[in-house]
Amino acid sequence: MDLFSAQQRYIQYFFDHIDHKKTESIFHELLHTTGTIFFTGLGKSGKIAEKIVQTMISTGTKAMFLDPVGALHGDIGVLQKGDTLIFLSKSGDSKELIDLIQAAKRKGCVKTIAFISNPEGRISQFVDDTVILPLEREICPFNLAPTTSCAVQLIFGDILAMFLMQNKTFAISEYALNHPAGSIGQKIAVKAQDVMLEEEDIPICYPTDRLCDVLVILSDKRCGCLLVVDENKQLLGIFTDGDLRRAIQKDQQKVFQKPMADLMMRSFLFAHPETSARDVLKIMEGNPEKRVMILPILEQGYLKGLVHLHDLVSPFRRQRKKTEVLTL
Repeated sequence: MDLFSAQQRYIQYFFDHIDHKKTESIFHELLHTTGTIFFTGLGKSGKIAEKIVQTMISTGTKAMFLDPVGALHGDIGVLQKGDTLIFLSKSGDSKELIDLIQAAKRKGCVKTIAFISNPEGRISQFVDDTVILPLEREICPFNLAPTTSCAVQLIFGDILAMFLMQNKTFAISEYALNHPAGSIGQKIAVKAQDVMLEEEDIPICYPTDRLCDVLVILSDKRCGCLLVVDENKQLLGIFTDGDLRRAIQKDQQKVFQKPMADLMMRSFLFAHPETSARDVLKIMEGNPEKRVMILPILEQGYLKGLVHLHDLVSPFRRQRKKTEVLTL
């Protein structure tokens, strides 16, 4: 459909024209905000502002939505020293928002920033700083209904939220704690044995196997690793996708004839089947510079399963499968 192509073009216009230097400056300023980041907006912009706030809250940023009308009738009292108030608006001309900016200024304790799409918007005359969200036009045939402008606001807000999350080294385990009723939060109450891959799903091989003979296992199991075990399933070492790339760079074609005993990493992290999923996450994130994607589950040194990071942050597939079996 032409509308898909049009929207893609309008969104690309935003990416092509956004002021990266200005954006980076604002992002870093918000990163060092000592108080709460408040968002406000009217109509559709207000709904987008609420969504951005919810994303920030769930990813470790102290944020809150401030209804502009309610704020002008007393709610502005929630603003305190060190807070930042962000105004989200397409036109940048809303009287209610301008009135709120002036009221916030009179309190003299907050920084004000505007995210608008209209470079001529009057809001920019009153706030401390402004970021222009470039907008070619709305996808609406009459260029009236807030459509592309809302998409641009949401994209920008999500990027900001992820920037703050990334630079605050927000961990997956913290994300789970912020979602206790969701599929991620529920994993806190379960154990490694509830989410681990088992038996035929585990990519195992033996120390005497040549790399060329086990590459098909590495590919088919799609776990990003091979677990090297002895005849009794005692784990001897791990060989990952990253190890494969490094080995090829070092030895090129010769590496494919080498036994896994020469290629495997003999030092590795692991967890017990009774370890809570929350603690499994902590083990995997122990080194922020080198997070582990897979974790062997051992009992007295013997391989019982394998946990992949995706099974901890995606819908609870493994436990649901076991529950269905028990129900039958």
